[in-house]
Amino acid sequence: MEYYNYLKSLHLIFVITWFAGLFYIVRLFVYQIEAAQKPSPEKEILQKQYKIMTYRLWYIITWPSAVLASIFAFWMLLFTDLGQAWLKMPWMHVKLGFVFALYLYHGKCQQIFKQLQNDEVRHTTTFMRLWNEGATIILFAVVFLVILKNAVNWIYGVIGIFLFSILIMLGFKFYKRLRERNQS
Repeated sequence: MEYYNYLKSLHLIFVITWFAGLFYIVRLFVYQIEAAQKPSPEKEILQKQYKIMTYRLWYIITWPSAVLASIFAFWMLLFTDLGQAWLKMPWMHVKLGFVFALYLYHGKCQQIFKQLQNDEVRHTTTFMRLWNEGATIILFAVVFLVILKNAVNWIYGVIGIFLFSILIMLGFKFYKRLRERNQS
């Protein structure tokens, strides 16, 4: 059991740093998109700096954290008795579904990262702000599943964060309108 707890601790550490990277990378995407709309030379200076920042965050923190979190998770699930027992439980199946969604989310962030590194702006800052909520919803769902160990009760937590996300976006739109009105 002690061996399992070491694996679980390492897994949790790298899950935390993975999510930190995912949350911050999307924020940097917002800044990169805003920088693309600036006049020269400010545009070029900011874009160069944001490219360096996103590159370092993505390849030094986010990707290694994703890989290590996955290695320790697979190690726990496949090579420990408790992990193998959990694989038979319905809540773990739902959790693994959300983990798969997290990999898809990470893959889309990789795609956006490459586009912005090539100065291709295909998304708006509003899209990026909404996109950032996807990782939050996945995080809430996984945490509720792991703590409650129930394949149904996690829904209440996800609904709550979804409603909270809507309130945040409404607040963002309200603030944006106020800012535009004050600039006029």
